[in-house]
Amino acid sequence: MTALEKLWLTEAVRLREEHAGPLEDLEANRRARNLGGDLTTRIENRALWLAERDGLLAGLTHWKQGARLALMVLLALAVFSGAGLAFAALGNQPVNVFWALGSLLGLNLLLLLGWALGLLMAGEHAASLGRLWLWLSEKLARDAQAAHLAPAMVLLLQRQRLNRWLLGTLVHLLWLLALSSALVVLLMLLATRRYGFVWETTILGADTFVHLTQALGALPALLGFSVPDESMIRASGDSALAVENARQAWAAWLVGVLVVYGILPRLLLAAFCFWRWQRGRARLGLDLKLPSYSQLREPLMPSSERLGVNDEAPEQLHQVTSTVAQGESAGALLVGLELDDQRPWPPQLPDSVMNAGVLDSRESRHKLLEQMTRFPPARLVVACDPRRSPDRGSLALLAELARYAGATRIWLLQAPVGQALDAERLGDWHDALQKLELTFADTAPLTWLESGHD
Repeated sequence: MTALEKLWLTEAVRLREEHAGPLEDLEANRRARNLGGDLTTRIENRALWLAERDGLLAGLTHWKQGARLALMVLLALAVFSGAGLAFAALGNQPVNVFWALGSLLGLNLLLLLGWALGLLMAGEHAASLGRLWLWLSEKLARDAQAAHLAPAMVLLLQRQRLNRWLLGTLVHLLWLLALSSALVVLLMLLATRRYGFVWETTILGADTFVHLTQALGALPALLGFSVPDESMIRASGDSALAVENARQAWAAWLVGVLVVYGILPRLLLAAFCFWRWQRGRARLGLDLKLPSYSQLREPLMPSSERLGVNDEAPEQLHQVTSTVAQGESAGALLVGLELDDQRPWPPQLPDSVMNAGVLDSRESRHKLLEQMTRFPPARLVVACDPRRSPDRGSLALLAELARYAGATRIWLLQAPVGQALDAERLGDWHDALQKLELTFADTAPLTWLESGHD
């Protein structure tokens, strides 16, 4: 994943939390603290874990696929539009040279002027083609998780004023493709058909057209394009010249003007915008002064360790999947969950099994989770009292503990002497643990805990 994508996802998570409220992020914060780094790095690591858990990472993949598809649509539109310009320019016989020139370059020059004025006067200018691309990208993504991605990208780039350079690169490249397509079709038509060229006017004199034609042809002439001489220009005002040299000179002039005043400016502007985009991209970063990020400073870089669960358990628990790679875990661990004083604890354990005590407070839970984050056990047994109801908080804790162990089993303890277990409540435990895909037993799995097999 690129640095830009990490920043992008982090901004998307921030927007999501601002609109929908804070996410359940205790495990994400703990992982970010364990990975270390400065505050920006920890905020990014937290956001990446939340994005993967909540499907935002998959949404980014779908958005990128939609963006590529939208770009392909715009590229195809540019090619066909450019071809249409060429056919419109040479559609009439004989060809009015300035009408043809207006068909080829008129709209391009007007939009280019609008882009330049918007850039100079407003400072930020989102071209219509750029907005169309963003809109198409979001529509083609077809993923509800991608709703915050486009706004997050816009806000991220606005801090360095990179929107105009990214969208400018896209717009100039699309126009470059359209004009190149027009040039190719224009050359094909000129090579396969015979055209005559004239100019017509009612209120302007011939001298005006002579000076205008020569002025427009001055720069193309430096690149080797032919320019009609004064006699050809004046003669073309009466009728299309049948002289071969005249037709070739007008055709070369038309092609040269298209290249110099249409294609070259777009090429240079696309290269300039891309250069500015690349330079600004290296300066992108998070704005840590934003309230959403300022509030994360203490959870991610605490001045003192604050242990305990402050948030309510989520309504739906995630499926338990161990995040510990093979070879990264070692040892065996036994822990009790909210056990009372009516039963002796712990049972007699072999030396190879470590006793983690009883989790009966927020501090003890967080202390154990921090320890397992650094030193994940290969085997974990959690002893539970089935006389208690399997509430969401306990099940969430079991799921989180299981993610930090190579293998986990739940030990449903027998009732103390003289007491009986509630069959319905025990069934609730069985159903809940089966949904979490956790192995459970009514007898002590100490043999498995010690040796790894029964």
